[in-house]
Amino acid sequence: MQVFLNADHHTDGRHEMADHLTTVVKDALNRFGEQITRVEAHLADENSHAKSGPDEIQCTLEARLVGREPVVVKDRAANAHQAINGAVSKLKRAVATVLEKHDPRHEAQRSVTAPDEV
Repeated sequence: MQVFLNADHHTDGRHEMADHLTTVVKDALNRFGEQITRVEAHLADENSHAKSGPDEIQCTLEARLVGREPVVVKDRAANAHQAINGAVSKLKRAVATVLEKHDPRHEAQRSVTAPDEV
């Protein structure tokens, strides 16, 4: 799985942040194995135009799944680490949901428990 970080001019896009992102993403999503080919992250400071308020960092994560549409989630937090952690948690749940819906074992269970239509 490849992990890419894109950051705007107002957020921390240094090598250390990219390493943190890669570690958090791979730890959270390693159970999906080869089903995820890459994850792209976009960090942006939502309040960069009006610096009178506190920072609000938005992290958008996009996971590319083999044979499926991409899964996209967003999270906002006071700093980049919190935004990344929140978005990764959401992404883990979203990817699990997508893959479970298309799991043949899950399909078989639904057809067995579904009432017969007359």
